[in-house]
Amino acid sequence: MKITNHDLSPKKIDTRGFPHRLWMLSYGVVVVFLGSCSLLPAKTFETRQSDTQAQKTIEPNPLIVPPPIFSSSGDPNFVVKVVQNVGPAVVRIDSSRTITSRVPDEFNDPFFRRFFKDAAPQPRQRVEQGSGSGFIINSSGQIVTNSHVVDGADRVTVILKDGRTFNGKVLGEDPVTDVATIKIDANNLPTLSVGNSDALQPGEAVIAIGNPLGLNNTVTSGIISATGRSGSDIGASDKRVDYIQTDAAINPGNSGGPLLNARGQVIAMNTAIIRGAQGLGFAIPINTVQKIAQELIAKGKVDHPYLGVQMVTLTPENKERIKNVAGDGLNITADDGVLLVEIVPRSPASVAGLRVGDVIKSINNQPVTKIEEVQKLVEKSKIGTKLPIEVERNGQIVQVGVQPAPLPVRREG
Repeated sequence: MKITNHDLSPKKIDTRGFPHRLWMLSYGVVVVFLGSCSLLPAKTFETRQSDTQAQKTIEPNPLIVPPPIFSSSGDPNFVVKVVQNVGPAVVRIDSSRTITSRVPDEFNDPFFRRFFKDAAPQPRQRVEQGSGSGFIINSSGQIVTNSHVVDGADRVTVILKDGRTFNGKVLGEDPVTDVATIKIDANNLPTLSVGNSDALQPGEAVIAIGNPLGLNNTVTSGIISATGRSGSDIGASDKRVDYIQTDAAINPGNSGGPLLNARGQVIAMNTAIIRGAQGLGFAIPINTVQKIAQELIAKGKVDHPYLGVQMVTLTPENKERIKNVAGDGLNITADDGVLLVEIVPRSPASVAGLRVGDVIKSINNQPVTKIEEVQKLVEKSKIGTKLPIEVERNGQIVQVGVQPAPLPVRREG
């Protein structure tokens, strides 16, 4: 399920520099074998350490500080308590959609049909099935999951941990952030408490719950490996999300499930992995999920500001590559900024007068040097309100006012 309109995405000049391919997790199977390790009990470790020190010198035993993963609760089995408290609010989502094969246009031509008649191929249908996860955000049956879990689905089935099964109605989906909302006809359901994803730091303990590879109610744990991973960082430049990276094991079927902190608060939604990598999973911050979900529940869609450009971060390497390809066709005098390499015809950028070869230096009076910075500022802008953009063109500074329009979104399949 990809977005075919790559507005505000980097232009791939040399794809050999971008070897990673993002896999969405609902369909297909990726088997990853992970090694295991065990922690010695603190008491055992302390005894061994003091024995070693006793051979060297007689000193008081040092104070052993609990590992950060335990220190917030003081309980090495805190994961058990979190799962017991929040597990019932995590659901399995099964979806199916009917795919109709397309008959080649030639067979619709009367000339060809004269020869083939009844032997002409007929459209064929097949049913694709997928499975993902989700979590309940409202006791009256509102659920969030990934857009790619339910995209194009004819039927959505939600299975609770207690075994109850419901037909799900998709309230809305946003492929740009990969968030969707579902409603089931139920009341007094358990829900998850929500944390603050803006305050997360690498090294924090996290827990993932979901249904990987069809194995219901699977729990894994780990830490936050990094925050602020952009879509282009992980090979998903068409997504406007800053991802949380985690080493908690997630696999196909975990999509849409919660990533929780040590207090049992949901801080992100698991969404993607990179093929061939181990210990690298990515989740959408819960603050983003909440914002998008509220709009989907209210109006069934989310409008994202759209300029209609493709661009690349200007670096000495990229500048040299572009010069080799374009020759004298582009006069790039800037050494940094964001270079526009394509302008969509009749787009807001085209109407405002932006040109291929312009280098964006600032947006709304805020300096920019990377495409991710441009994406964030455009995403924060208002549709229909002029956005001041300063560009360098042929060595001259030019001020342009662009009026963002709603992002046109097309789905494949």
